[in-house]
Amino acid sequence: MNRYISSLIIALFSLVTLNAQNKSTTNMENLKLTSEWDKTFPKSDRVNHRKVTFTNRYGITLAADIYSPKNAGAPLPAIAVCGPFGAVKEQCSGLYAQEMAECGFIALAFDPSFTGESGGLPRYTTSPDINTEDFSAAVDFLVTDPAVNPEAVGVIGICGWGGLAINAAAADPRIKATVASTMYDMSRVSSNGYFDSADTPEDRDKLKSTLAVQRTEDFRNGTPKLGGGVPDVLPEDAPEFLRDYFDYYKTPRGYHPRSLNSNGGRNATSPIPWINFPLMSRAGEIKSAVMIIHGEKAHSFYFGSDAYKKLTVTPGQDNNKLLMVIPGASHTDLYDRKDIIPFDALVRFFNEYLK
Repeated sequence: MNRYISSLIIALFSLVTLNAQNKSTTNMENLKLTSEWDKTFPKSDRVNHRKVTFTNRYGITLAADIYSPKNAGAPLPAIAVCGPFGAVKEQCSGLYAQEMAECGFIALAFDPSFTGESGGLPRYTTSPDINTEDFSAAVDFLVTDPAVNPEAVGVIGICGWGGLAINAAAADPRIKATVASTMYDMSRVSSNGYFDSADTPEDRDKLKSTLAVQRTEDFRNGTPKLGGGVPDVLPEDAPEFLRDYFDYYKTPRGYHPRSLNSNGGRNATSPIPWINFPLMSRAGEIKSAVMIIHGEKAHSFYFGSDAYKKLTVTPGQDNNKLLMVIPGASHTDLYDRKDIIPFDALVRFFNEYLK
């Protein structure tokens, strides 16, 4: 009898889950997608481009640009791309996606939940769980596309989305190959400060107290306060990495009106969930291939090099965990400098592991 009841409960749960999934697929948010080419990079005449939408497991509708090589057969290997943290698909991720499409891949550059043209409320917030899910939702879309080989899907995460890409690969075995470019570990920087300069219980207690006060104020106001993006005017004593960000997000090189970093930034309370979320905790269990690319001169280099140390080479697959250091490159050089980003190495990597 107990076995019968257990089976009935499982069946009912599966039915409810299936109905919820069907509802989330058919009742997507009505997003307003621009029809014009408003990217920070020129359109390639070697690829096809179209806009698509899909839902994640939380029912949030995501907006994406899908790039595919012209006159290519099917099915093709595919790559989901996102980042940097606080950017939109019209910036770096779209550039990466278009470049990979020129090299024979179907590539999907998407806006994360709460950001850009994607749905989700409140706007401009972040979540280590939901944002990791965004990558898997992109994989959902790709593996069910008839033009895609479902056994040959990878991801590229840029900046803060590099850490999220690794986290997604640790949870989702459908991801066969992962590239983290100029990556941040958002959990580490949120809880420890830059260069682990605030890595004490006292420092974290002070941060949590500040965030708690702001959370109460947000509730009273009914509107979350924005934390501020890259400043409009650089202070004279601005560190070099802030100058790098300014040169990208605040100039025609990378400015975009929907980009959080180019404008008001994320909600001021966004660090709350990251403080207790160990983003790299399962990185050593990833069996699929991972390649971390970082600039030698990047202020963020320690995130990538330390993440690489957590990876474990899969038995029988020599060298399926790679760290590629780009001599002389800064953090933002790997955003859009096509003369520095090693796209040829990315193509070799994905060709090898997305077979």
